[in-house]
Amino acid sequence: MKKPEASAAFGGGRMEQGVTPSDFSGPGGSRGTRADQGICPTLGRGSVVTVVLVLAIPVGLLAWSEAAGQIRFAEVSVKSGLNPRHHTRRFKGPHAGVLEMFTSGGAAAAVGDYDGDGFDDIFVTDSSIGKANHLYHNNGDGTFTDVAEQAGVAGGNDAHSIVSDAIWFDYDNDGREDLLVARFGTPILYHNEGHGKFRDVTAASGFNKFANTIAVIAFDYDNDGRLDVMFGNYFQAVNLLDLKTTHVLPNDLDNAVNGGGVSLWRNLGSGRFAEVTEKAGFGKHTGWTLDIGHGDFNNDGLQDVYLACDYGTDRIFFNNGDGTFRDATEKSIGFDTRKGMNVDVADFDNDGWLDIYVTNITDEYMKECNMLWHNNHDGTFTDIAKETGTCATLWGWAAKFGDFDNDGWPDLFVVNGLRSAGKENYIPVLVDMITRPGVDFTELANWPAIGDRTWSGYQKKKLFRNLNGQAFKEISAAAGVDNDRDGRGIALGDFDNDGRLDLLQTNADQPALFYRGVSEPIGNWAQFRLTGTKSNRDAIGARIRLTAGGLTQIREIDGGNGYASQSMRRAHFGIGSAAKIDSVEILWPSGKTEKLGPIAVNAAAHVVEGRGIVP
Repeated sequence: MKKPEASAAFGGGRMEQGVTPSDFSGPGGSRGTRADQGICPTLGRGSVVTVVLVLAIPVGLLAWSEAAGQIRFAEVSVKSGLNPRHHTRRFKGPHAGVLEMFTSGGAAAAVGDYDGDGFDDIFVTDSSIGKANHLYHNNGDGTFTDVAEQAGVAGGNDAHSIVSDAIWFDYDNDGREDLLVARFGTPILYHNEGHGKFRDVTAASGFNKFANTIAVIAFDYDNDGRLDVMFGNYFQAVNLLDLKTTHVLPNDLDNAVNGGGVSLWRNLGSGRFAEVTEKAGFGKHTGWTLDIGHGDFNNDGLQDVYLACDYGTDRIFFNNGDGTFRDATEKSIGFDTRKGMNVDVADFDNDGWLDIYVTNITDEYMKECNMLWHNNHDGTFTDIAKETGTCATLWGWAAKFGDFDNDGWPDLFVVNGLRSAGKENYIPVLVDMITRPGVDFTELANWPAIGDRTWSGYQKKKLFRNLNGQAFKEISAAAGVDNDRDGRGIALGDFDNDGRLDLLQTNADQPALFYRGVSEPIGNWAQFRLTGTKSNRDAIGARIRLTAGGLTQIREIDGGNGYASQSMRRAHFGIGSAAKIDSVEILWPSGKTEKLGPIAVNAAAHVVEGRGIVP
């Protein structure tokens, strides 16, 4: 089955009167249908579908959106002290250059308030042997201090392992954020001991399986109140630093099946995890996984999984609610031959259903187009990237949704660029190889040396402003974020607690960039920090539904969506010119639905499951 394509009708000015956001439904609740939501009819094999995005937009909010100030950022990495330089791993031997090209993705960042002082901190990875990772403590005054060595989390890049990603998650529900560092090797689990110190508890955790991991998320797939872990693995489980064979690369550039797949680990409590990959239904996936995203895609109260895969089709798995997942790829999104790089999840059109954004490669040789999967409310998705203007972002990596002007509509930032080097272009040399009949793509020796050539480098980043859920406008230059570094990860957060989202961009073999949000004027806003009691303490998987100014929005708390990225866990809502919040409802992973009382505008609220808003 081919991926369904879309032809969307987008009108100017005020949108047509149409659907309103769907009813908020929890476990066993009604999902609704496309017919009653104004969405297109059933997809057929190879069909072309017309999608008319029609939304009922409150006049007041629309007026704010049209008159809102422009989105602006100031680059303050040096001033803030948040300016780590990433170093890719260097290999030895005749195939060193090729291996370095295929392992240059490990510049990652993870946001979490590890010391509970109300200001989000940032963990940033490095990848070269002996190079230290960074733990940037947020000093609360616009500056950061690297405390990784004192905290005990700087290590990981040894002679046999390459650090590639990281996430914060409270695996033991003790109220302190623990740290998981993913590697080409075995992962490292650090327990937060408090007082700024961490202890390596990997040996007792069960995380002892070697894999070439490039992505990791934490989520509670069985809603038992304990966070589980999924690793996305790129290469098969071969040690690239001690090769026994040179046949390690993809066996097909469009349909490779010799990748590392994924592994799912169930949290057993007491700091122990057990692998349940086969039992849960992920064992047959053998693609080159580059990123993992999770969310409740069908509004049944269970967390589903999307896998972005290089050299072949992406995959989507729906949660059956009994500890297993079903592969719904063919029916839900169809099979593809693109180079999936990123998964981020948000309700970009505010219809009450989560949509999915995947970056691919659109450069001078590969014209793939990204995918903006619009949720059709029946378990299927339609790609409307072309119609919304979010298709072409060059060699895409991380992408994150965030409401940067607080107008109530999630905007989208995308980083790109593979390798910026000398004036000579690697692509003609590469094309000559890959178009040669009978080439064994798995063999390292068959890939031409890159030398000092540039490969899809010096690419300008993309920032798309959401135009009321109908389309996006590219504004990166005006916003001040159109740098040309080789981007990898994006970590969003409100690091100064001023109601404007900031972002950290990590770059491969280059210094990171830290952008402070300085947009003026901006809309009003509200933020929510959730603490689970019966649910996992991080409240990952919780959904917040907020109504203000006649517009209803949803946010889900995620455990690491976005390539090489983990953004702040506080849920951020822009509410435009609305002076008050009409209602807030939370569906907790435990199944409990909680309605909140009066909510302050332009403030962050702390909500504890079963207790409501607390000081």
